[in-house]
Amino acid sequence: MIKIICGPKGSGKTKQIIDNANAAVEQAKGHLIFITDTKRYMYDLKRDVRFIDVSDYAIAGEDALCGFIKGAIAGNGDNEYVFVDGAARIAGKELKDMAAFFYMLDKVSEQRALQICITCSCAKEELPEFVAKYL
Repeated sequence: MIKIICGPKGSGKTKQIIDNANAAVEQAKGHLIFITDTKRYMYDLKRDVRFIDVSDYAIAGEDALCGFIKGAIAGNGDNEYVFVDGAARIAGKELKDMAAFFYMLDKVSEQRALQICITCSCAKEELPEFVAKYL
């Protein structure tokens, strides 16, 4: 299952995804992964959430981000939640050009029974259809 948190820049998407991750700790039976491109929010997350700052790994493009997420998931068979703050920003692409990324996430979430939450800097009405279907 994929969940989208959207809104314009500065609307509180990061706080919302952090709150979602922290709330998921209480009910999760498996592991939680939080992926972003800054260390700024590391201490806002509960200890049980595995924090990954992709700026340490020089992610370049949508394919690299897809591979990175798959690798993080493959590192542990007990993953239950994946949170990605700013996927388009991390990939260095426009959201409208990331259909393959969302297709990959959809397949991975189905195969691994993962709950994936992603922030998108975009007004709800401006979301591409391949993203809007996850609202």
